[in-house]
Amino acid sequence: MAQSFDPAGVRLPNGHFIGGRLVAEGAATLTVRRPSDEAAIAELPVAGAALVDRAVADAARAQAESGWGRMAPRERARLLQRFADRIEAEGEALGRVEAVASTRPIAAAMAYDVPATAEAFRFFAEYADKAGGEVAATRADHLGLVVAEPYGVCAAVTPWNFPLSMVSWKAGAALAAGNAVVVKPSELTPFSTVRLAELAVEAGLPEGLLNVVQGDGRRTGDALCRHPLVAKISFTGSTATGAAIMAASAASGIKPVTLELGGKSPQLVFADIPDVERTAGHVAGSILYNAGQVCVAGSRLVVEKGVEAPLLDALAARFAAVAPGETWDAATTFAPIVSRRQMERIDDIVRRSVARGARVLVGGAPMARNAGAFYQPTILVDVTPDMPAAREEIFGPVLTVQSFTTEEEGIALADHPDYGLAAGIHTGDIGKAMRAMRRLQAGTVWINRYGRTGDFVLPTGGYKRSGIGKDLGRAAFEANQRHKSVLIEF
Repeated sequence: MAQSFDPAGVRLPNGHFIGGRLVAEGAATLTVRRPSDEAAIAELPVAGAALVDRAVADAARAQAESGWGRMAPRERARLLQRFADRIEAEGEALGRVEAVASTRPIAAAMAYDVPATAEAFRFFAEYADKAGGEVAATRADHLGLVVAEPYGVCAAVTPWNFPLSMVSWKAGAALAAGNAVVVKPSELTPFSTVRLAELAVEAGLPEGLLNVVQGDGRRTGDALCRHPLVAKISFTGSTATGAAIMAASAASGIKPVTLELGGKSPQLVFADIPDVERTAGHVAGSILYNAGQVCVAGSRLVVEKGVEAPLLDALAARFAAVAPGETWDAATTFAPIVSRRQMERIDDIVRRSVARGARVLVGGAPMARNAGAFYQPTILVDVTPDMPAAREEIFGPVLTVQSFTTEEEGIALADHPDYGLAAGIHTGDIGKAMRAMRRLQAGTVWINRYGRTGDFVLPTGGYKRSGIGKDLGRAAFEANQRHKSVLIEF
């Protein structure tokens, strides 16, 4: 069980991690603030092009000299399993590093983030000796092979909302496939990624195989994506940044990218749901978790009129029951917004939508607190598709409500014109669920639930402006390999 702790007693590894060592170099610095109270806790060194080059070159050297990509796959899997063991052994300390400087309350970090990080490395480790190419069907006097090989050096640019687990999704797949990885974490939440890289070396992974460079997207991220030795890029974050990464990677030589981008995921609720309270729990959880700072947050409730009133009553009760607080307090169940700037952006979208006719049912403003950026759980009704709250990704605890009377109308409202990351469908009619699932343009559809389970077998990724490629599942592992066709004539 998670315990409250004093944030002043937590070591925050501040710097880059290159060649198995913490590096504090950088021509410039960025101030890192705790979301819970906005206190400045570190000056983060920024990696320019020269330091990025050093990190990438070191990763390439480590991958080549250690023989990581040529290693017996089972041995590579054993080392990654040992890494997962080390993560679990250091779970409490790692969870505190994650909580103190991010939006993740310590209880959530210990219950989900740390175990999920270890499990992701275990999951991908198991693919190391189980997915390695194939024998092709050819004529009898030929042998056709498809040989899987690592790229060499892969870059991972990770977001601030789930720093630990996002690294494990990307680095886990890339390392298991035989690559070295250079990670650029968000400058808002930089510390747990460095501690993870330290644990990798402590577990026996070759020094330099997992390097970390700190900085912002304009300087550090751009230099990393443009580097000629980076052969593949994986990114989770905004659609605008995803487009910039595609442009940067193309400008320096064509390379594959995996992009999990923005979302405006619908919760499509039909009147035949068997249990209003159960559905309300799914809908509320999808937008209140991490204060709505989740790519797949179910931010748009599209509800049949026959069940709208009781569902909204049940949701209002859940929205009123949150327990905001500092992330180092074990009693906290409702997270702060990552920064005051982001909170002001959330409030601006709400205000612009209200000015155009939306009505605030619950919340609708920042929380009155002495410190920290906290936003009230908010429900907006009378929302139309052209309002900012319905069109723009808010990335906060704001749920918009639109109602419908026919199945066709409901599906049309649920299908967003720009985004297609995820969707939820709630109904007691499996035929209706399947019809809606086929029609909705989304990379993941949950039926009578919302959110992933504890395994990683199903891939995740978006349609439309929500991205290309997949994280998780076998698809993520294979995306970190290139495939060579070989034809032998006897």
